[in-house]
Amino acid sequence: MKVNSACILEDRGILFIDGEDSKDFLQNIITNDINKVTDTRSCFASLLTPQGKFLFDFIVVKYKKGYFIDCEKSQIDELLKQLSLYKLRSNVQLLNLSNEFVIAALSHEKFMSINGSKNELGFTFKFREDPILLDPRNKNLGARLIINLEKLYLSLKKLELKSTNQKEYYNLSFDLGIAQKNTDMLKNKLFGIECNFDELNAIDFKKGCYVGQENTSRIKLKNKLSKRLLPIKIIEGSINEGDSIVKDNTEIGKILISKNYPFALIKHTSDKFDYNFTFEIKGAKIKIIKPNWL
Repeated sequence: MKVNSACILEDRGILFIDGEDSKDFLQNIITNDINKVTDTRSCFASLLTPQGKFLFDFIVVKYKKGYFIDCEKSQIDELLKQLSLYKLRSNVQLLNLSNEFVIAALSHEKFMSINGSKNELGFTFKFREDPILLDPRNKNLGARLIINLEKLYLSLKKLELKSTNQKEYYNLSFDLGIAQKNTDMLKNKLFGIECNFDELNAIDFKKGCYVGQENTSRIKLKNKLSKRLLPIKIIEGSINEGDSIVKDNTEIGKILISKNYPFALIKHTSDKFDYNFTFEIKGAKIKIIKPNWL
């Protein structure tokens, strides 16, 4: 991303979780430790099925006495419904604020130029009373400002930023090998830990129980992680969800996201995996990309 650009992420939504039980409520269901989330620290986390399969991922940010949940807008109604199932008698209020708040992504370099910033994953501080944070997954993703829509353009002006197309941000995310688009295609199709959530700081293996914790911990502790979600480079042709990736008559992966920024679940069992190999899928030619942080 350009240092003076701000990508307005119109396809991200904001939930607000409030109430005296909100902290315990989140601690009991999400993969990360909510105790890490303070006025100066945000985290990346996921909500899994009881079997440990992926459902949703999101960034958790402290806001007033509650928490912002920054997630893909197309899934926000389903996430709200899923959270409501766990609410039971807890004193928790769940609000969809996607029409009031917006997320602006800015470069790591720009974030570091703002007075009060720190070069620490998830570091959060206030800019004109609004939270701005360095992405807790990877510093190269830059930072994000969560702000009321009415204040957005004045804040961008004060930061000397110009609004640009969000494709700039998502191209960067894909180049880094971090899936953020069409993640609904992943639901129930792979374990959360297979989404590289360990490397992206979404799982705390020292916290207590959460939904899906048993299988997640078992895969980690017994070194049973043999598959990973990896980006796909299309060299020729087109691919579809569900297409098998085959080598030497053996299926080594399956396309899970095919549109715009494709990802596949790949059997990745050794350092001898050949990332230079070109696979053919129904006439299409692809390569599997290994992110440099793996």
